[in-house]
Amino acid sequence: MDNIIVATIKEWNIKNYYSLIAKYSNQFNFHLITSSEDLSFERIKSIAPKYIFFPHWSWIIPEKIYKNYECIVFHMTDLPFGRGGSPLQNLIMEGIYDTKVSAIKVQEGLDTGDIYMKEDFSIALGSAEEIFIRLSDLVFQKMIPKLLENKMVPIKQEGQETIFKRRTPSQSHLKQLNEVSLVKLYDFIRMLDGEGYPKAFLELDGLKIEFSEAHLKNNKLVGKFEVTEK
Repeated sequence: MDNIIVATIKEWNIKNYYSLIAKYSNQFNFHLITSSEDLSFERIKSIAPKYIFFPHWSWIIPEKIYKNYECIVFHMTDLPFGRGGSPLQNLIMEGIYDTKVSAIKVQEGLDTGDIYMKEDFSIALGSAEEIFIRLSDLVFQKMIPKLLENKMVPIKQEGQETIFKRRTPSQSHLKQLNEVSLVKLYDFIRMLDGEGYPKAFLELDGLKIEFSEAHLKNNKLVGKFEVTEK
């Protein structure tokens, strides 16, 4: 049987990984990698995978690996639009709520690889974490199965290239909002409300106020705040 590697760091992806094993245990041998140290060429060579899937990965994929093995990442934009970092946050800041998830072959250059497929995806509602959980379901329940069950040949990206810059923690300050409204505040708070992201915040006389769990109800924005001393 062919070997398949899934490299990811998020708990919701790991949960879906085990569901994937249950579905395809008679067809593939699966291997899970959850740290950059484990993603070594020596280990990959010993497994000799047919595919290496990267549903959510925070480290650079070594050139020696992606040039010798078929590596596939999943990017939350309609590539080549939105290459680069922080796609969810950049899309919401641009007021774009309907996007695509692009499955691309890892090649030299940031998100420049050939495309296997694209799937529609909405980011109109929910916190960042809720959106990433839905993204995980799409990737593991639809996109990876398509790649496992079909011989898919990736095609070159076409269209106007647009680059997104990775956001910095200082950009989570609510003063970054150029236009203030209930909807804008809701979007800003929810897009940063996820594991590993710096929450939306304000600073006031030596205090830091962080916001999360935002919801729009009856023309009011409600949610949770936490105050700490800087």
